[in-house]
Amino acid sequence: MHAMPPLSYAHGTSVTPLRGETIGENLRRTVLRCGKNDALVVRSQGYRASYEALWDETTLVARALMAIGVGRGDRVGLWSPNRYEWVVVQYAAARIGAILVNLNPAYKTAELEYALLQSEASVLFLARAFRQSDYVGMLAEVRDRCPALETAVVLDQDWDALKARAHEVPLTDLHARERSLQFDDPINIQYTSGTTGFPKGATLTHNNVLNNGFFVGEAIRLTEADRVCIPVPFYHCFGMVMGNLACTSHGATMVIPGEAFEPLTVLETVAEERCTALYGVPTMFIAELDHPRFDELDLRSLRTGIMAGSPCPVEVMKNVISRMHMKEITICYGMTETSPVSTQSAHDDPIEKRVATVGRVHPHVEVKIVEPETGAIVPRGEPGELCTRGYSVMLGYWKNEEATRTAIDAAGWMHTGDIATMDEGGYVNITGRIKDMIIRGGENIYPRELEEFLHTHPGVSEAQVIGVPSEKYGEEVMAWVRTKPDVTLTEADLLAHAKGKIATFKIPRYWKFVDAFPMTVTGKVQKYRMREIAVVELELHVAAGAKTA
Repeated sequence: MHAMPPLSYAHGTSVTPLRGETIGENLRRTVLRCGKNDALVVRSQGYRASYEALWDETTLVARALMAIGVGRGDRVGLWSPNRYEWVVVQYAAARIGAILVNLNPAYKTAELEYALLQSEASVLFLARAFRQSDYVGMLAEVRDRCPALETAVVLDQDWDALKARAHEVPLTDLHARERSLQFDDPINIQYTSGTTGFPKGATLTHNNVLNNGFFVGEAIRLTEADRVCIPVPFYHCFGMVMGNLACTSHGATMVIPGEAFEPLTVLETVAEERCTALYGVPTMFIAELDHPRFDELDLRSLRTGIMAGSPCPVEVMKNVISRMHMKEITICYGMTETSPVSTQSAHDDPIEKRVATVGRVHPHVEVKIVEPETGAIVPRGEPGELCTRGYSVMLGYWKNEEATRTAIDAAGWMHTGDIATMDEGGYVNITGRIKDMIIRGGENIYPRELEEFLHTHPGVSEAQVIGVPSEKYGEEVMAWVRTKPDVTLTEADLLAHAKGKIATFKIPRYWKFVDAFPMTVTGKVQKYRMREIAVVELELHVAAGAKTA
């Protein structure tokens, strides 16, 4: 008899139990344990609070929200860049069982109106403005069309007045509310970036996000001695779960450099605050490493951190480990719908596993890789769609049964839409999005593989690969390349670099040299926008009588 080949399935067994408590209960225990420690430092606002002070502030805002009529399960919108008030509202809302609705700071009026209407938020906290956006003006444009919205609190002007209403609600009422909450209650709605159609509101519970934040913190060995620099946005799971909840569940310090990412500010913050951990997406780490003043700042306090959000080029990872002293940096993989992390590399994984994979399955989570058409689990080493099951899977999309059923199957598996492989050791490698995969004349081409290859050219700072329409092959490969400062590269240079090293059918047919890529606020490259731009440019090219694909 022949043994069946091992299948691409893994279960994260753990001797550490799930927390089984609400976010408020967990924070209360941390405050009792490390009340005098720094909890939150926001450099741009000159704000510092110990755990005791942060607890007191969330208590005031929780009581004030109850005073204005916010009940358990009511939706509270939050539209602001990274500020201390964001963190306070996050924990205050959780303590009274309100559902926090995260609004992307980049939203314009149509997106704001959609999220307020779809979530039926009754309260909206908002900054007065951010970058070129006048939030107050934008809200005024849509408010008449959002009947559920009763109260708007502008952080820059109404914050103290709101807190002053706390005295209307006795502390005993807050305690009674807290006792009534269950850890499976929904606590957060996060709208997933709608690359197609309207965004969907992933609905997450205390149990989802508290445990995920806790186990992310365990993986990077956080303790109350750690200080975590968080330059990623709070409105996204990376900031509020992997950042804030990982810290507060371990008594570590949340260190916020500024309202939005700026590489020098991050480097200065790490140096001044002696941060031990730093988070970011690959483009952030690239910008920090490339900064002309990088060598002036002392980053030796760093030991660990997380890179996530999109695949990390191997060369970038090696530089982060050697030049930023982040010997224990880990890579995380996940999605908003899974709270977010499903796999993470370990601090002591060999370097090749930390740079070439997204690690192994998280504690208390299951992952499998399936044939997209049949749903059958594929043998180890073969590509298929990654699926996740466990405590981390969202309740569903807010008021969207149909989308929920499409994403989560009858057995409780969340289908990620990502193509992955799993090796003998259980390490997972993400090779692309099902919809990013390029099919050129019947050959499957994974952009990630080509991007990794282009990064091996010493003059390339960043490369992104997409498929563009072709009459002859269905799709052709196009590479967008950003060169390192003061480096000039031509198409011929890169073709010469590729020749003989990668299969001819994979070599890009089109090249575009750029200074920047279209990005989301979280620093993810928007490939669908790149495709739109490329299609228009290629059509113009063809119209001008140039050679066609």
